[in-house]
Amino acid sequence: MSAEPAIRLDPGSAVPPYEQVRHQITDLIRHGLLAAGSRLPPVRQLAADLGVANGTVARAYQELEASGLVITRRAAGTRVAATTTLSPGARAEALARRAQDYVLAARQLGATDAELRAAVSDALAEPAVPLASEAH
Repeated sequence: MSAEPAIRLDPGSAVPPYEQVRHQITDLIRHGLLAAGSRLPPVRQLAADLGVANGTVARAYQELEASGLVITRRAAGTRVAATTTLSPGARAEALARRAQDYVLAARQLGATDAELRAAVSDALAEPAVPLASEAH
C-alpha cells in the first residue's frame, strides 16, 4: 500500500487488530481516499506489512465485504465496491459495532455510564470533524 493511504495498528488499543483494519479501510472509503474500483492489497501482503496473521486481514476483508464496501474476486482481488451505500441492516450493524468499540475503549479508561453518555452528548453537539486517526 505504498502509494495508497497507510493503515496503522495500535498494539495498545482494546480494539482487536482486525477491527482496526476494518475501521480504517471503511473510513478511507467513506472519506473518498479509496475510490470505487480501487484495489486493496492482497491479504498476505497487508498482513506482512502490519505484522499480523493472514487471518486478521482476511477477517477484516470479510466484514468489509459483508457490509457491501468491497467485493472480492479470485482473479481481480479485493476492490472497493462501486456503490458504498449501506443497506439499513448493514448500517445498523456497523453502528452497533462502533458503539461496542466505543464502550469497550471507554471501559478500559474506567469511564462510568454517565461519562459515556456525556461524551456522546458532547460529540453530537459539536460539528463533525474527522479524528486524527481517520486522517491516515
